[in-house]
Amino acid sequence: MITSRAARQPGTAKTDSCTHVGKPNIGNIEIDADGKENPGDARPPGFDRTDLKECRMGRITYVVMQSLDGYIEGPNGEFDWPVMDSELAKYSQEFGDTADVFLYGRVVWDGMSSYWPRAEEYSDHPHDLEFAPVWRAKPKVVVSRTLKTADWNTTVVNDITELAEIKQDKHLVLYGGAELAATLTEHRLIDEYQVFVHPVLLGGGKPVLPSTKVRSGLRLVESRTFDSQVVMLRHELAADR
Repeated sequence: MITSRAARQPGTAKTDSCTHVGKPNIGNIEIDADGKENPGDARPPGFDRTDLKECRMGRITYVVMQSLDGYIEGPNGEFDWPVMDSELAKYSQEFGDTADVFLYGRVVWDGMSSYWPRAEEYSDHPHDLEFAPVWRAKPKVVVSRTLKTADWNTTVVNDITELAEIKQDKHLVLYGGAELAATLTEHRLIDEYQVFVHPVLLGGGKPVLPSTKVRSGLRLVESRTFDSQVVMLRHELAADR
């Protein structure tokens, strides 16, 4: 069973890759997957087509699992608590398909690159078996100052300036990586946060976002409860906050 709530603010329109926030008098304008406006949509006076171009620009989505008390790992690095039922696995697979690039920090990359290339040898979980070939084929980017090269269709970048260039026309999905997420948040490079809150209290560990030293306004665009009682909170960066 799914319970879901999507919040659309006045003057916004949900698109294939983003929820577009237009100028106050832009009205609701739906955009097809090919970037064309649907016939018959309202185009009130003052509509600015540059808004559509901005909406189709690249974006970074941060996807992370956390405990109810805000940790992504337990006090001793435990990660045995996430619940991946068939419904959540299906959502994860479908959302991963929307990504042009999977994005990782060095620590998470080390874990991913040691597991997914040979996942079929380690697991018979349906999610793992379905996702492994997707992971191997998908272009990937690792942000690291020490890593020089990486296998499996992976590009290594040394600083976020390079990452900002890659982002210009691509949808990058950052999986985990609290430190990298905090750095990108400080530079306002994350456009969307998908936080999956699991029904567990860890009592300490690594926080979902270490101190970012900045204040960022967010807009809740969707909340969803999965059968496993995991709750997804999906927020977008609010440009006006």
